[in-house]
Amino acid sequence: MKKTSLDMQNKVHQQITEYKQVVASDSYRLHYHIMPPVGLLNDPNGLVYFRGKYHVFYQWNPFETSHGAKFWGHYTSDDLVHWEEAEIALAPDSWYDKNGCYSGSAVIHNEKMYVFYTGNVKDEDGNRSSYQCLAISEDGFTFEKKGPVIHVPDGFTAHYRDPKVFHHQNKWYMVLGAQTEQEKGVTVLYSSSDLERWQFHGPFAGSGLNGLGDFGYMWECPDLIEINGKNVLLVCPQGLLARGFAFQNIFQSGYFGGQVDFDSLSFKHGDFVELDRGFDFYAPQTMRDEKGRTILFGWMGNAEEADVIQPTVKHHWIHALTIPRELEWKNENLYQHPVEELQQLRLNEVYYPDVKFNDDAGISLSDIKGNVFELLVEVTYIQATDFSIEIGASLRISYNAKEKVFTFEREKLNQSKAFESRHCHLEQLNSIHVYKDASSIEIFINDGAVVFSSRVFDASNSEEITFKVNGHIQANVTKWDLKRVTC
Repeated sequence: MKKTSLDMQNKVHQQITEYKQVVASDSYRLHYHIMPPVGLLNDPNGLVYFRGKYHVFYQWNPFETSHGAKFWGHYTSDDLVHWEEAEIALAPDSWYDKNGCYSGSAVIHNEKMYVFYTGNVKDEDGNRSSYQCLAISEDGFTFEKKGPVIHVPDGFTAHYRDPKVFHHQNKWYMVLGAQTEQEKGVTVLYSSSDLERWQFHGPFAGSGLNGLGDFGYMWECPDLIEINGKNVLLVCPQGLLARGFAFQNIFQSGYFGGQVDFDSLSFKHGDFVELDRGFDFYAPQTMRDEKGRTILFGWMGNAEEADVIQPTVKHHWIHALTIPRELEWKNENLYQHPVEELQQLRLNEVYYPDVKFNDDAGISLSDIKGNVFELLVEVTYIQATDFSIEIGASLRISYNAKEKVFTFEREKLNQSKAFESRHCHLEQLNSIHVYKDASSIEIFINDGAVVFSSRVFDASNSEEITFKVNGHIQANVTKWDLKRVTC
């Protein structure tokens, strides 16, 4: 490792040491999610299974709780539950990445880990240059930078980033997020036989392609996967206008399901579907593990939060990743399921079978309470106008069966005590599966057909869970405490 990187390692270690106790003292510190040891975390990067371990890299500014020159932080795990912090994988210490080692991916080839990332460079006037760079590791922990392998081609701006590499039929492919000179968001495609020399094939999906029309001014974090014979392009289009319940966040994250013709390198796809309907979800990435599962992590944040100061900032950290989710293609939609390994977290199971909720303004079940928990409500009968679950004083989940609308509400993060909401249309309610952590909530509806992920900052002693119904509902209710494993 170069001397400048060693200098940066030392500075980061000093930062972690200085603020370790401050972060640890925060009541909002997460119990079972990947979070930064200090500073700001954003996009998950380089998800890969290598030599018996899951590797999760992430965008990291260890020196501030704001965006700046990004490093690649690094965690590893044997089981997707217990995570161990590793040394910094990439530091912004070279001419081609001096203003940030931006997002990218990892693949395994010839028993080595190949990492691709975007090198961000700005001149004295703030003009940006982007380079798609390669680094190689034999052990998965120490990386040798090889420098740029792709430069921005003609017809595109310097907003050209987030390489995601995958293998198909004896060839390597890369999808990249891009912006044309006409400021249209697209995903471009490359191919390679050796991971070092790349052939450009032009726009693969995006504004003006496949009848899509204008669809955002920049597409970030593309990820092309195959599940059960279906090709799915995950992508984050920027610049979409709100449309009913859809596209309510600053930037959106979703997918196109379709079919790729690898002979013509074309992609016929359906409509764009949001991956997550909550307040805080962006820049997801997937990996294929040794069991053949497609596993997704997302960033529990969104791109511009300058107008809201989250309470963790005073403890010198901000943001986290979602729990790992297994993806399934079913009923022409992408389903997300908490990975089964998370069941290792469960403690103190409480089970109420066949609970009947009948026209009640507030029902509490003994021992169904807490601040860090998993809750599963399996609906077996519903004849109700409204059904809601209130968690503490600042969270509310509800379903209006008459209007067929599911709603999540949280207290605003600006400390105004007002509530804000996100919604989706839902024909029927079958199940609600909640993962609540000290400052986050992830809600899986109908076995993961719809998901809401959000950061939440309720009081640590606000543990009541109340069920309310206008009509009649019968359900099985199970709740577990979840143990702390975050390092």
